[in-house]
Amino acid sequence: MEWLTDNPWLVWVGVALILAAVEAATVDFVFVMLAGGALAGGLAAGLGGNATVQVIIAILVAGLLLFVVRPIVKRKFTQGEHDHSIGASSLVGREARVLQTVTDTDGRIKLAGETWSARVAEGSESLRPGDDARVIAIHGATAIVAADRH
Repeated sequence: MEWLTDNPWLVWVGVALILAAVEAATVDFVFVMLAGGALAGGLAAGLGGNATVQVIIAILVAGLLLFVVRPIVKRKFTQGEHDHSIGASSLVGREARVLQTVTDTDGRIKLAGETWSARVAEGSESLRPGDDARVIAIHGATAIVAADRH
């Protein structure tokens, strides 16, 4: 244990690794910023700063990262969050074939080779089997459709 007190920077690096592991589970860019503060505290320890200096530097750097860097990083990583290129949301705008009459409460369509439950968009008329439809939105496992006017 004396070895750790002689090398406090290792404690800071250990704390940073634990915070980075928590960040991997949350992916909210909070714990990685705190880990950056811990690494700064470790750097201060490695340069010979006393415990008070280490803690102050760790807090200042973590605060700076949280309030300045995190918003920029979060914006960068979440700006494509509403990208419709993958998952069920990629089906928005696609054409579908009505299998069972689609009303505002029920219906079935063939969409991308699969059978989906469907409802017509608000203000749209019911669609009959064989009609073409256009997917307006996906709500859970239900496609919201409207008549497809080529």
